[in-house]
Amino acid sequence: MGYWNTRGLRGNSFEEIINFTNEKYRAMGLAVVQKIPTPITPVELDTKRRVITLAYFDKQSTVDYVGAAQGHAICFDAKESSQKSLPIQNIHEHQIEFMRDFNSQGGVAFLLVHMAAFSKYYFLPIEILEKYWLAALNGGRKSIPIAAFEEKYEIKLRGAAMLDYLDAVNTYLVERKKKE
Repeated sequence: MGYWNTRGLRGNSFEEIINFTNEKYRAMGLAVVQKIPTPITPVELDTKRRVITLAYFDKQSTVDYVGAAQGHAICFDAKESSQKSLPIQNIHEHQIEFMRDFNSQGGVAFLLVHMAAFSKYYFLPIEILEKYWLAALNGGRKSIPIAAFEEKYEIKLRGAAMLDYLDAVNTYLVERKKKE
């Protein structure tokens, strides 16, 4: 059973940027994307500070976000790395399975990745993610190198805090349609 601790707050500012972007997308009528909360059961509370100091996860979550963008179902998880690659250990089997199933139903499943060491943001489609994840399971590389993040899927910040990831989703959809 997993336990929540301060590591659970990693990537918080990245998620704040994504949440802000999703609010903007909704206001502009471009997408409706919701953050999926991870269900926890508090074990210890600091009543003076009014914070949970220890909790356990009720069940495994799937991905961080689910929604629809211009007629397409999308789901994604937000990952952040301060290293020069994205550790595979940050991605769990149940997440891969959910994204694979989501994609097989015609949805678009991906990671939004902040490579903090390079100050860059990327869209990483499930197909590329799964390739590295399976290789790691079979004794291969245990991380996704920066070279795997394609330039066409780099996401730029617009203004102070808008991570316009729908451009990358559109690029992916155009390519997927060509392959069909």
